[in-house]
Amino acid sequence: MSRPSVPAALARQPWIVFIPLFALMTLGTLVLYSVSGGSWKPYALAHLIQFAVFLTMAFVISSFSRNFFRVMAYPTYAAVLILLILVELVGAVGIGVGAGSQRWLDLGFMTLQPSELMKPAIVLVLARFYETLPAPLTRSWRGLIPAAMLIGAPALLVLIQPDLGTALAICFGGVVIMYLAGLPLSWFIGAVVPLIPIVPAAFFFVLHDYQRKRILTLFDPEADPRGDGYHIIQSKIAIGSGGFFGKGFGNGTQSHLQYLPEAHTDFVFATMAEEWGMLGGLFVIGVFAIILGWGIGVSLKAQDRFSSLLAIGMSTTIFFYVAINLMMVMGLAPVVGIPLPFMSHGGTSMMTNMICVGILLGVNRWNRGPSSLS
Repeated sequence: MSRPSVPAALARQPWIVFIPLFALMTLGTLVLYSVSGGSWKPYALAHLIQFAVFLTMAFVISSFSRNFFRVMAYPTYAAVLILLILVELVGAVGIGVGAGSQRWLDLGFMTLQPSELMKPAIVLVLARFYETLPAPLTRSWRGLIPAAMLIGAPALLVLIQPDLGTALAICFGGVVIMYLAGLPLSWFIGAVVPLIPIVPAAFFFVLHDYQRKRILTLFDPEADPRGDGYHIIQSKIAIGSGGFFGKGFGNGTQSHLQYLPEAHTDFVFATMAEEWGMLGGLFVIGVFAIILGWGIGVSLKAQDRFSSLLAIGMSTTIFFYVAINLMMVMGLAPVVGIPLPFMSHGGTSMMTNMICVGILLGVNRWNRGPSSLS
């Protein structure tokens, strides 16, 4: 008696990443359901729909060929750069963590944050740039100046919004690509040394008042427990009160009594940790480790420079989201308004991370061998 065979289309899928993604989505939906007081609206149902829509988008992206991404690299970068300029002209002013910042474009059916799209776009354009640059020139000014300009233009526009966290994310992804493309480490060290005396001056004369307060609050949040330190203090209370096993699903007090701000977006991990405890927190970190490990493996198996840089860059982008968000909610980094991938409520952030996943799926498909679409 023969065993039923698994359809080839399903067998080919990288379930090592899909299962963790569905696990994060499920846990995130449960947390958002709890935050809403046991209701699917307004967050949990929207989160499910967004996940389904953008996962479908990721599948579509993964079906494109290498040549398509090569051709679209510079036009995509230019398009997002134009959107960033439009933000300065007609952008919407945010509320909550982003209060007073002009970061969004109101499209009617949704609000779009173009700076989020620049995170994968900068990786795509730099991967294309370094693929076309002859290897001997990578370690010359030709490998440094044009790449620095490609990174600097959007980073400056995002800083004007102002959004320091996203600007740093764009720079981080770009610098990782530059280093892995072959630029000497001594160049990066040499660039950091002159910044040492500049940083104190920038702190006082470049950063906005609220940005300086966030940095100072990081070191002593109790100095202003009802003001700038409120977010971090309440987040650490929520995480600590969960203990090892948590208070139980639906039994969180910090979020339900609205002590914890942004419990459904930037501080969703704190909300989860209060109800699911340290065990839930370790589960989330472990699942992200699996996804990021898979992404690094895809990069290492890539058969060409463009694909390798593209895969490691997309993995780096997801890593930045995860690392900064977790450090933020634990009081190890300033509150910069970066959501937790696949768990926080928010369409633009979900879209950006699914773009990264879709491109990783595409590179993974290219790695399996030549096809008509490669």
